[in-house]
Amino acid sequence: MTLPTSNNPASESTRRTDIAGDANKSGRCLNCGHLLPAAACYCPECGQETRLRPPTVVDFIKEFAGNYFAFEGSLWRTLKLLLFFPGMLTRRYLDGQRSHYVRPLRLYLSISLLALLSINALFNARVVNAPPVLLNVSESSLTVIDFGLIRAGLNRGEFFCEGLPEGLCNRLQQRLNTDAAGLWQQVTSSGQRLISNLGSAMFVLVPVFALMLQLFYGDQRARYAEHLVFALHLHCVFFLAMCLTVLAIPIIGQFIWLAVAVYTWMAVRRVYSCRWWSMALRLAGMFVLYAVLLVMALSVLALWVMIY
Repeated sequence: MTLPTSNNPASESTRRTDIAGDANKSGRCLNCGHLLPAAACYCPECGQETRLRPPTVVDFIKEFAGNYFAFEGSLWRTLKLLLFFPGMLTRRYLDGQRSHYVRPLRLYLSISLLALLSINALFNARVVNAPPVLLNVSESSLTVIDFGLIRAGLNRGEFFCEGLPEGLCNRLQQRLNTDAAGLWQQVTSSGQRLISNLGSAMFVLVPVFALMLQLFYGDQRARYAEHLVFALHLHCVFFLAMCLTVLAIPIIGQFIWLAVAVYTWMAVRRVYSCRWWSMALRLAGMFVLYAVLLVMALSVLALWVMIY
């Protein structure tokens, strides 16, 4: 025997709402079944709301913003300390003042995501949608990889590859063995993939930076996790500086990384207590090592997006 069904979407939606309402009127939590006190707004057992309604698009937007971008009252207090008082946010977090500010990992993920989305949008607007640059492949020289001993590209139509295994050279040659339009497409698509994977590369480097802080400031008796908090906060500033650099704002763009260097000095001075000459030597050694690691990581990433 076939049961009758209703083809009216409105009645079906009303039925689902009525079911939720009937269950709620039963006096038990719809999530865990716990008996609810009179006029309770939340279940004392699991914490779920007692007055439920079908979700709206606004609810999804609020949930997305709350989970990924940290859009709440504490965001503005956090950004104020992060941008205008170098090292103060880390210092307060380590001193136990945490409830009024966005947690370090959440803040880093929010800022890095926004920064990478902005950089990707700017790249698409300036390069992908721009008229293609058609090179005369047979007469032009184009170096697509140049990491010192590792070089690859085209020289008057002839492919050259130095310092890489033969298999990688052959794969790279297949990528570049195309006409001018195809070559431009390869360059733009590689740029898109590089930006898309930049966040993952930087996310790996943040714990490495914290390990370097542990190495150079081991006499501060701080745990690795405390160094990691400072590394996350400092890389938030790095991402914001990267955005300003990509925007190429006149005057500001010329001094942004000088400002970052001054910011880093002031932040380290507030978080770690040591003499200025000792701090200068440690910072110099640490950033030389970090710059080498950063160049190596970006080089490997650039090679990967060109080949695969």
